[in-house]
Amino acid sequence: MSREIIVKKIDVDIDPTKYLVARPKKGAAGRTGLWRTFRPAVKLDKCIDCGICWLYCPEDVIFWEKGLKIKIDYEYCKGCGICSSVCPVKAIEMVREEE
Repeated sequence: MSREIIVKKIDVDIDPTKYLVARPKKGAAGRTGLWRTFRPAVKLDKCIDCGICWLYCPEDVIFWEKGLKIKIDYEYCKGCGICSSVCPVKAIEMVREEE
């Protein structure tokens, strides 16, 4: 089986790869189970809906429901903390799972 690869040169002033985002299938590593020790807690009053957390989430568990702020699917969230670390307004805090 052969593949054809087409390469095109794009003449732009920005790096076009900067805006390419590979999204995994939801829960690419499976359901989290009971091993997660920290989970993200969103302070909805601080959230500005910028979408940076969604962009960086490696498990694709951050989404928006119609008319609402962000939601996190905790069934698949691994608690890695990336969303918290990239939030420009610190609206996402990592809390212990028991809280």
